[in-house]
Amino acid sequence: MQVQNVDYESAEAAQQFTRSLRETGFGVIRNHPVSQTLVNRIYRDWQHFFESDACLDWRFDPVTQDGYFPPDVSEKAKGQQVRDLKAYYHVFPWGKVPPELRPDIETYYQQVQQLAAQLLGWIEACTPESVAGEFSEPLSSMIHDSQQTLLRILYYPALSGSEEAGAVRAAAHEDINLITVLPASNQAGLEVQDRSGEWLEVPCDPGQLIINVGDMLQEASGGYYPSTTHRVVNPTGEARQHPRLSLPLFLHPRPQVALSSRYTAGQYLEERLRELGVL
Repeated sequence: MQVQNVDYESAEAAQQFTRSLRETGFGVIRNHPVSQTLVNRIYRDWQHFFESDACLDWRFDPVTQDGYFPPDVSEKAKGQQVRDLKAYYHVFPWGKVPPELRPDIETYYQQVQQLAAQLLGWIEACTPESVAGEFSEPLSSMIHDSQQTLLRILYYPALSGSEEAGAVRAAAHEDINLITVLPASNQAGLEVQDRSGEWLEVPCDPGQLIINVGDMLQEASGGYYPSTTHRVVNPTGEARQHPRLSLPLFLHPRPQVALSSRYTAGQYLEERLRELGVL
């Protein structure tokens, strides 16, 4: 298994990217239109936010699920007993964001959502008709006007040595949504599991975007696109002294969109959130 590193400007980009998703569940894109300067600024400003008392004023709403989630309520991966070593902030199109951080976050959200719609179009165009013909509507239109697409600002604190036994930054899991788009983190650690069970490091070069298939696309494609297991491992050596930030955008369809004969997107999301103990 090899995750393809695709030049966004190449004439073969759509085919190469889609083939990587089909074979590995992941793809990496370079020379894309998302601003790296913007990403770097968001990492800097949100690290300050997470490391200040200001974050406590933006605690999450248990009903709407937007806002700041401190480490003591961080999620557990499905089947895991130990919480991940992270805090995070949920941004929805309608959600609350600190005013001084909102302009960059809104710009980033819009840039990545526009690119993601294009990537979903690539996927559909390069999917065999026997599979694409089963989609209830074009993949890119499934996210049109969706209020469920989630931007998560993730903060993995530096490791102190007092972490609970077995705790990792993000235990092995699959994403729930159609696709996830995230820029390279400010620190390595993301790994993907291949079909033989081996863990492979995902590139972490500045300026690259990492895209992975979520469970909803796997469901909608009848398993043609695999929702691949991935994790974030704890750093070693000097890197343990530094936090890690990440900016995944989880692309969700409107709740009423039919993923398959078994589920609408809303039904699927509710089932998975209950499994995770969020609902």
